[in-house]
Amino acid sequence: MAEIQKITIEPGLVFDVMTGGAADAPLVLLLHGFAESFHMWGELVPALAAAGYRAVAPSQRGYSPGARPDTATFSNYEFDKLVGDAMTIADACGGAGRRFHLVGHDWGGSLAWAIADRTPERLASLSILSRPHPMAFNRALEMPDGEQKRRSAHHRWFLEPDAVARLLADDVRWLRDRHKANSVPAAATERHIAVIGNEAAMSGALAWYRARGTHHKPVGKTVVPTLYIWGDADDTVGRAAAEGTAEFVSAPYRFAVLPGGGHFVADQFPGEANALLLAHLAKHPV
Repeated sequence: MAEIQKITIEPGLVFDVMTGGAADAPLVLLLHGFAESFHMWGELVPALAAAGYRAVAPSQRGYSPGARPDTATFSNYEFDKLVGDAMTIADACGGAGRRFHLVGHDWGGSLAWAIADRTPERLASLSILSRPHPMAFNRALEMPDGEQKRRSAHHRWFLEPDAVARLLADDVRWLRDRHKANSVPAAATERHIAVIGNEAAMSGALAWYRARGTHHKPVGKTVVPTLYIWGDADDTVGRAAAEGTAEFVSAPYRFAVLPGGGHFVADQFPGEANALLLAHLAKHPV
C-alpha cells in the first residue's frame, strides 16, 4: 500500500510525499517529471514495498502546495535548489550519508543524472525513464538534421508569458492531448491534472523551465550502475539522444527499449517498467 505523508525540510518547504515499505528498508527515491506528477509512481511504490524497499516519491518543488515559493522569482526554482530538495529528502528518509537507489523521469531524470555525477558514492543504482544523459541530449540538439530540436520545441514556448494560460486552456487540453498521443490511460491523466491542472501548480512546474540556464555545473560521465528505459515512440526524445546515452555511462549499463512506448512509459506500461526497475535494483543492492 502507498500512503501520502508530508515532509518538512525547512520553513516554507513542506512536501507531499507518496511512501511505501518499512522505514528502515533500503531507500528508493523516485523523482517525477513534467507533464505528470508523483502519481506516475502509484503502481511502483507498492511493488517496491512488497520487494523489501522503502519507496519515497515526493511531489516536487512547485507541485506540492506547501513547497511552492514565489514562482515569479525564478531563482526559487534554480536547478541546484531542486537537486538540494531531493538530497535533503533522501537524507530525511534514508539517513544522512547512506546510500540509496535513485529513479527519475523527464525533469526528475535530469536531476538524477546530476546527482549521480555530483555524489556517485551515495547511489547504489541509477534508473532513468525517458531522459537521455545530458551530454547525449545536447549533442542531439546540435545535429544538423534538427530532429531533436523540433522534438524539444515546446521548451521554448514554455518560457512565454502566456504559457500557463495556454496549458490550462479548454480544460487543460494541451496536457490531455499530449497524454493521449503517448497512450497514457485517461484515469492516470486525471490524477496528474488533480495536481497540476491549476494556475498555482502549473506556474510552479513551468518555473523549472524558466529558471533553467547556466546556474549549475555541466554533468559528466556517469559512474553509477545505470538503467535507461526509453519508449521508441517517445515524441520528445529521438533515437540519436537515446542511443547516444551509452557513450556517457562508464559503469554497468542497460538500455531497455519499450516498443511503442511514448514519453510516459511508467503510466503506459507500468508492468514492464516496474519489472525492469526491480531487476536493476536487485542486481545492485545497497
